Amino acid sequence: MKILLQIILVATLVSSTTQAKEKPNILFIAIDDQNDWIGCLGGHPQIKTPNIDRLAARGTVFLNAHCQSPLCNPSRTSLMTGLRPTTTGIYGLAPWFRDVPELKDLVTLPQYLQSHGYRTLSTGKIYHGRYGRHPKRDREFDSIGPGATGAPFPKERLVKNTPQPHKLVDWGTFPHRDQDKGDYKIASWAVEQLNAKPEGPFFLSVGFFLPHVPCFATQKWFDLYPEETLKLPEIKRDDRKDTPRFSWYLHWSLPEVRLKFLEQNKEWKNLTRSYLACTSFVDAQVGRVLEALERNGFADNTIVVLWSDHGWHIGEKEITGKNTLWDDGTRVPLIFAGPGIGIGRCSQPAELLDIYPTLNELCRLPVKQGLEGISLIPQLKNAEAKRQRPAITCHNHDNNGVRSEKWRYIRYADGSEELYNMEKDPNEWTNLAGSAQHQSIIAEHRRWIPKDNRKPAPGSRARILTFDEKTGAVTWEGKPVKPSDPVPEI
Repeated sequence: MKILLQIILVATLVSSTTQAKEKPNILFIAIDDQNDWIGCLGGHPQIKTPNIDRLAARGTVFLNAHCQSPLCNPSRTSLMTGLRPTTTGIYGLAPWFRDVPELKDLVTLPQYLQSHGYRTLSTGKIYHGRYGRHPKRDREFDSIGPGATGAPFPKERLVKNTPQPHKLVDWGTFPHRDQDKGDYKIASWAVEQLNAKPEGPFFLSVGFFLPHVPCFATQKWFDLYPEETLKLPEIKRDDRKDTPRFSWYLHWSLPEVRLKFLEQNKEWKNLTRSYLACTSFVDAQVGRVLEALERNGFADNTIVVLWSDHGWHIGEKEITGKNTLWDDGTRVPLIFAGPGIGIGRCSQPAELLDIYPTLNELCRLPVKQGLEGISLIPQLKNAEAKRQRPAITCHNHDNNGVRSEKWRYIRYADGSEELYNMEKDPNEWTNLAGSAQHQSIIAEHRRWIPKDNRKPAPGSRARILTFDEKTGAVTWEGKPVKPSDPVPEI
């Protein structure tokens, strides 16, 4: 009997070890509001992100990856559920999708992994808002670490006189310690989990808050970007002259300031430096987690995925923030590295929606039915492999952007359009939608717009835009916008 128990024990251990080898671990790194100002993406010539760049150098970096919505809650909901915002109706900062009756039982990425033997851990901002603060409700993961925060805050706001004063719309440097910052603590918790050498396959999601506003960083990070040599984003004066009025409705009235405010108050350089400094600070935290992964012997059997939920404007198109269907609002870092992944730079369009099915295939799990993304395995094996379709982004119902390898096409709810040749005009300065010679290109891209654009889900609020097709009435956050209303300048 004793010998039999020993045989069973050995067989169990062998089976467990084999299972761990068959199922790679996953390190899932999210960065909030991170645009293409990453070294390997070339979005800003002075950015310093050595750790993310090293990750990209040992895997596949997608140079043309885009979010499904240029806003935190709908973007993250889409990625984690595998469904487009046009399918769920989640467009605003609320509701939490579990509070929508027909969505409450959706099987999310961590839940699907959990059902196939993965231990799921999370810290920081993976879902939007205060996820993790409600233990009875928040059960997406087995273990939850510190939440996301912009703290510490200065005693008084550093940037004064913004048109819509908001605690988070602030930036700059003040005396504080890196160790006290929320993102440092998030990285420390992740390192602790790796140091504990968890057994069996794990899914460790680490969501950094910066460079989301408030963009606070200590002086050492600002010193990487001396003010006297700082390069501001490239802009074109009166860039919005050839864009439809409806494009303004997507960000009609927000706490995020316009370019005019930055210039009038001499804050453009300060915001640019702050964003760069915060990006480098987060890169250092990413480096701490990656170093712990390697030091603890997990690097060879761990898939690392690094992504951001959407882009961010810093003066381009006369605004700051997100909430647009141009590249500055939709383009994001997306990097895969680890077992089964080649080394390359892929210019094919990719979507955050593709992460769910891609991880399932990399982990050799059964196909999850109903997902709307496409596996990126062909591109992870060969970066030049052609993509089946373009990347599609929406912002509120019936406003859609289609990004192919060469073109960006935008169609707004009122039928107005934009078209840009991204090879010749990467800054999207010249709208070609009115050109007769480009109508066939518009038609080709228009066919990818989702046929069913669901209206906002019950409980939708915060940055919700509606358009009545019958009357032409526009409503922004519950308030009507008249065609004669002047566009808010600041």
